[in-house]
Parts: sequence; C-alpha cells; structure tokens
Amino acid sequence: MKGHPTTHEENKTRLARIEGQVRAVGRMIDDGEYCIDIITQIQAARSALHSVSKIILEKHLKHCVASAIESRNEAAVEEKLEEIMTVIKRMEK
Repeated sequence: MKGHPTTHEENKTRLARIEGQVRAVGRMIDDGEYCIDIITQIQAARSALHSVSKIILEKHLKHCVASAIESRNEAAVEEKLEEIMTVIKRMEK
C-alpha cells in the first residue's frame, strides 16, 4: 500500500527544524562547547525525531492499517500488523 494518499507536509517542517538542531550540534562541537550542553542538544534532537516517528506511526494506523481492515483482505491486515509489531519492537531499543 505504498503511495497512500496521506501527506507528510506537516512533518517536513518538523524535520527541517530537527535538521537545524543537528547542524547546531555540529557547530557546538566545532566551537568546543561544553560536553553536557552538546549532549543535551543531541537528546533534544533525538526526542524530536522520536515525536515525528510517533506522528507518522499514528498516521499509518489511521490510514494504511484502517484501509487494510476496511478492505477485509486478511493477508493485507496481517501484513500491516506485522509491520506495526516490527516498528514497535525497533522503537523500544
């Protein structure tokens, strides 16, 4: 079900902000900033990426998984559930 009709425009803005955070971390390293401040900024960027990941997962559940369920195609539903379980396991690491 690749190429679904949902968009990710709102996430592109978030990702651009995260990209700016990561560039700022690079500048902090170049400038010899305090290690704890650098780590704090890295943690903030990771948290922001995690938030985007959760938003996209929710969108996937509401659109892609719901569409598979509505189709009553058991193989498609099983595939979507397996994808979700794989992603959730990866997110726990």
